[in-house]
Amino acid sequence: MFDKIKELEDRFMQLEGDLSRPEIIKDQKTYQKFSKEHSQLSPIINAFRKYNAVQEEIQSNKSLLDDPDPEMKRLAKEEIETLKGELSQLEKELRLQLLPKDPNDEKNIILEIRAGTGGEEAALFAAELFRAYLKYAEIRRWKTDIMSRHNTGIGGLKEVILLIEGQDVYSRLKFESGVHRVQRVPETEAQGRVHTSAVTVAVLPEAEDVDVKVNMEDLRIDTYRSSGCGGQHINVTDSAIRITHLPTGLVVTCQDEKSQHKNKAKALKVLRSRLFDMEQEEQRAKISAERKNMVGSGDRSERIRTYNFPQARVTDHRIGLTLYKLEDVMNGNLDLVIDSLIAYFQAEALKGEA
Repeated sequence: MFDKIKELEDRFMQLEGDLSRPEIIKDQKTYQKFSKEHSQLSPIINAFRKYNAVQEEIQSNKSLLDDPDPEMKRLAKEEIETLKGELSQLEKELRLQLLPKDPNDEKNIILEIRAGTGGEEAALFAAELFRAYLKYAEIRRWKTDIMSRHNTGIGGLKEVILLIEGQDVYSRLKFESGVHRVQRVPETEAQGRVHTSAVTVAVLPEAEDVDVKVNMEDLRIDTYRSSGCGGQHINVTDSAIRITHLPTGLVVTCQDEKSQHKNKAKALKVLRSRLFDMEQEEQRAKISAERKNMVGSGDRSERIRTYNFPQARVTDHRIGLTLYKLEDVMNGNLDLVIDSLIAYFQAEALKGEA
């Protein structure tokens, strides 16, 4: 492990020298590339240097164990034990830093939320979950753009597709894919019985042109008049777009923009991301077949979380986490759950590396 880190430190120091060279500073493309690599290496190099500093402190305190003063020897022993604990924590951090990175972690995402079983109650919860993700994006200062939205009559959402852009979006939200179950008394329930409904969430890494090639000859593009709420342009111009990917049968529609051109661009973005996700899913299926003991496949048919309103409880079934902070979570404080998920799956990955 430490040989690998030493190689990374050599590269880190080389980058520091390169970033101060005038010819690199003038070449903005190269400068940004080197700056990004330098930033990615900083956490592990800083941890490595702190690790070495703690080791030196331990050695320094060991020299005091031969001191004739009993009090000095006692203090040295206590300090050594404290430093060993710090050293162990730093070694764990270094191992985490060396784990293979998910190449999609830095990508933006396409977030798709759909009402499942439960009728209007499911649609209402889909709208609430959508607002929770919007608030979370706001907290983390991410940019959001609604790609497509299908409302129901009483304020619910049949489906919504959202682009979220920002730093490490996929790495924070990739564990949200799956079935989100809600348990509560619907407003229309006269006898106060708790109903169970479900919403499905899909988190797709945004695909760039280099990630997946879309042959325009494989597409059937239809235009039609928009429907639903949206202003005077609705039912006036053929601005809505439906794109069908003939080889796979994938269909994407977009009608949120007044411009047919903008709707087409959004629909193509969603289509690319779905095709990219299909490729990723095939790869994950192969890996899963070889490593059946892996927990949390991300399968969207898997019930991952329950939101119980009568008890103000949120339970993530993959890691056995239960929080009685439902209001906080629905107000966008999703890190209460996401931080625990990331820590759990990192620990599982470390076991796999052991």
